[in-house]
Amino acid sequence: MNRRNFLELTSSASTALLLSLNETLASNPKPVFTMNKVFELKILATNWGFAGTLDEYCGKVKKDGYDGIETWWPGDKAKQDELFACLKKHQLDVGFLCGASQTNYQEHLDGFKKMINAAARQTIQRPLYLNCHSGRDHFSFEQNKAFIDHTTMLSKETGIIICHETHRSRIMFAAHTTRQYIEKIPELRLTFDVSHWCNVHESLLQDQQQTVEMALDRVDHIHARIGHPEGPQVNDPRAPEWEAAVKQHFAWWDKIVERKKKNGERMTFLTEFGPPDYMPALPYTRQPLGDQWAINVHMMQLVRKRYS
Repeated sequence: MNRRNFLELTSSASTALLLSLNETLASNPKPVFTMNKVFELKILATNWGFAGTLDEYCGKVKKDGYDGIETWWPGDKAKQDELFACLKKHQLDVGFLCGASQTNYQEHLDGFKKMINAAARQTIQRPLYLNCHSGRDHFSFEQNKAFIDHTTMLSKETGIIICHETHRSRIMFAAHTTRQYIEKIPELRLTFDVSHWCNVHESLLQDQQQTVEMALDRVDHIHARIGHPEGPQVNDPRAPEWEAAVKQHFAWWDKIVERKKKNGERMTFLTEFGPPDYMPALPYTRQPLGDQWAINVHMMQLVRKRYS
């Protein structure tokens, strides 16, 4: 295929994607919410997969219309200073990721506490929230509960929203196990990345509707990635073959936003389509099949249009 034919094919494909997107939006109209005027929508960008400098990243985030960033809390003082300087320069909000990776339970808990305590108690810029990659799927209920108990105490102390993410390999790795924590720990708050559950349960959760509804009532933060029964990320949410998955995710998010709007609370989203290996790639070259940044900006614009 020569260059001219390739460009013509690419142009035609892009037009088809846009048409399919418009059809999807038309058949999934913007909901009407009872809205408290205090409601606030904040949409953040991920630095996952960004190859440039921190300053370049923050500048691009601001230019493309995001409100802020979500990033891992940096343990190094020099990196903290750089981060807060960039946030101030570009006037961006921030949400921090906190977690640990040790296999040993006590080492994992100690590492987690050290990171999240530092992020919550620093006084340079107050985060919108703290998002926890907490515990492990192979820790016991009581072991994992210790992470939640600590964040409950820390949230009361600081007034910062602290959420535990529905993420594979972590405490909330699956819907049915998360339900146990929801039922037994009234203070538990969630970051809803339901794409992981779609993958874990190999479905759009049709057979776990009651459990999902229980989870929706505990959500304060959303990771806006579209999952499907065979993976945590579709290749491009604008493609027509993913219409059912896109509609289902927005149906879940609608219910969370409806509650937030009614109560006059802040709703935060992170657009979190990732690079390879989350993004499918061509074999041998590992060239990604989609433009990660463009897809995330598309999701940001879609969320803002729907929920502003």
